[in-house]
Amino acid sequence: MQHRRWFKTILLALTLSLAVSACGASGEPTKGDLTVYVAVPLSGFQANGGQTVLGGVRLAADEFNRSGGLLGYKVVIAPLDDESDSDVAVTLANQVKADIAAGKRVLGLIGHYNSGQTLAAMEIYKDLPIVVMTPTSSEVSLTQKGYTNFFRINANDATQARVDAAFLVNQLGAKKVAILHNDDPYGIGLGQALSDELAKLGATTATQIQVKVEQSEYVTEVQQIKTAAPDAIFYAGYEVETPYLRNAVVQAGINVPFMASDGAFLSATIDESDGTAEGMYLSAFAPQPSAVVDKNWIAAYQAVEYRNPDTYSINGYSAMQVLGEAAKKANSIDAGRVADALRSIDVMTPMGHIAYDSNGDLKAADQRIYIFQVQKVGDELQFVQVPQ
Repeated sequence: MQHRRWFKTILLALTLSLAVSACGASGEPTKGDLTVYVAVPLSGFQANGGQTVLGGVRLAADEFNRSGGLLGYKVVIAPLDDESDSDVAVTLANQVKADIAAGKRVLGLIGHYNSGQTLAAMEIYKDLPIVVMTPTSSEVSLTQKGYTNFFRINANDATQARVDAAFLVNQLGAKKVAILHNDDPYGIGLGQALSDELAKLGATTATQIQVKVEQSEYVTEVQQIKTAAPDAIFYAGYEVETPYLRNAVVQAGINVPFMASDGAFLSATIDESDGTAEGMYLSAFAPQPSAVVDKNWIAAYQAVEYRNPDTYSINGYSAMQVLGEAAKKANSIDAGRVADALRSIDVMTPMGHIAYDSNGDLKAADQRIYIFQVQKVGDELQFVQVPQ
């Protein structure tokens, strides 16, 4: 009788042990850590933009980990602050290279935020066994260099220029546009692309003016704009220039539609414009978070990041989601297999449907640009999505 009780006790203990093991297998990662780097500006003038991307990546990684991990691995997010500086980006890329050589298990890197840093760092990443997924870099040549491990979650500047030009001409009635851009590869390329697209629509470029990244005084440029007498202004640059340019234009009494590119689609454009941002238009690579996610997603984001989602939180989240789904499709964390899986992936994200061409660009049907206008909502100025 005692032997039978002992046997039942052992059987019960074994059953409970197996049950606990099974729960652990489905509820907690068991194979160890799998690193995903997030290379964005986390200090300096674009820190807020980088943080929005990082927050979205963290939420997607948390969702993978709460459902058993990614192929059983715990996704560990490793932030890298590139300070919006290409030399720093190269230093970080070499750090990633050293980590891999030292044996760190790495799936990929989400970054960089700006095209200039991405172009510089890809010269190192291209030879590493990782997948690089940019959440926001849009310079066209990035996907024309033959990289086999590079993808982007956003549209490119050829699409942005085409959509923005059509909006200026067809919806705002512009026939003569003053184009200003910063001296970053992103601003230079987008400014020229917009000029080309305007010409295709029968509009002209009244003047084309280059300014410096982080420039805040525009006395000379305002006079050049007045002389050109445009019926619209377009600025290709960042949120550290846009509000000051907008303010200078308004204070000079130049009352024509003003549109800025995705690089300015951050709250600083409103906050630093000294009350002059109302009415301006911006293009963006993501919809308003509230338009594509529910309150549960927002609450989960707040729990992980301790702040509200902002403009490019959707991009970071979608980039990590797609990278993870590709690993699952490949049933492997090998970079080559994951890259191959990405080229045939078909997945829905908050950014919309995602599918890639052979170069790592989104297929044409999946390249989306959203237009916003700064409007007063209650007592606050906010970005309000404009029907297209």
